[in-house]
Amino acid sequence: MPYYSLPENIVWTEVAPGNHRAVLSERPELMLVAFRFDKGAVGALHSHPHTQVSYVAEGNFDVTVDGVTSHLGPGSSFIVAPDLVHGVVALTDGLLIDTFTPRRDDFLMSPS
Repeated sequence: MPYYSLPENIVWTEVAPGNHRAVLSERPELMLVAFRFDKGAVGALHSHPHTQVSYVAEGNFDVTVDGVTSHLGPGSSFIVAPDLVHGVVALTDGLLIDTFTPRRDDFLMSPS
């Protein structure tokens, strides 16, 4: 299993208009993922059985978790318990760094 993830090996996948995802590192019990958003792009409201912690590396977002929306900028973070409905709207171009436990196996599947 590789210990390192190098920028030249990262594969970005478009998951919605203006929203791209890259799996940076993963093991069955933990995953690190980057999400790049264009201004105005939406990470639609959704839920999943994983615990998620997200760090705002760049940009500004309206983040909704369990019906509560907050404006978050660089250096902010948020946590989502399993099965809570959550989503984001990019107010500017931005980058979120997300961790998931356990790993999101659906992110490892090839796009169809």
